[in-house]
Amino acid sequence: MPELNTIGKLALDSVSWTAFFCSVRCPGKIILDSYDLAQKWRAEERPVIGGFHSPVEKEVLKIMLRSTAPLCIALARGLPKRIPAEYKPHLEKGRLLLASFHDAKVKRATKESAEERNFAVASLAEKIFVAYAAPGGKTETFCRAIARLNKPCFTFKHEANQNLISMGFKAIE
Repeated sequence: MPELNTIGKLALDSVSWTAFFCSVRCPGKIILDSYDLAQKWRAEERPVIGGFHSPVEKEVLKIMLRSTAPLCIALARGLPKRIPAEYKPHLEKGRLLLASFHDAKVKRATKESAEERNFAVASLAEKIFVAYAAPGGKTETFCRAIARLNKPCFTFKHEANQNLISMGFKAIE
């Protein structure tokens, strides 16, 4: 794994992370279920790690930022020189970590850096939750690889997630 660069007081290895992933395009029911799940995790103060890049992932991040649970945003580029204003209070409280496996020269996320980031997130997580992986898409290919990590992998019980369930992901209501 490449060198880890971080911003924040939180120690990455001091938390039992749940990774969250979702394809860019996603069925409406799964979008709503993802928001409900994020509300549940927020109430449980579950530590969540992810790239928070797809639209559903971004909304889950917004919900989780309203909790006191530890959060880790893993970037598919180098760390930012300027911290977004919405992150500053969470960094100061010691509950948010910005992490990157890329040096500062990597200014933009690429397909390759996003794949590297996703594998790093999956390897750091204790549990993995994939809300949806579009059949034949990059997220599905990624899921085939992480299904072999011998980590608990979960998804929503939904007909659109049969591809994940057939890979061994446990379906939850």
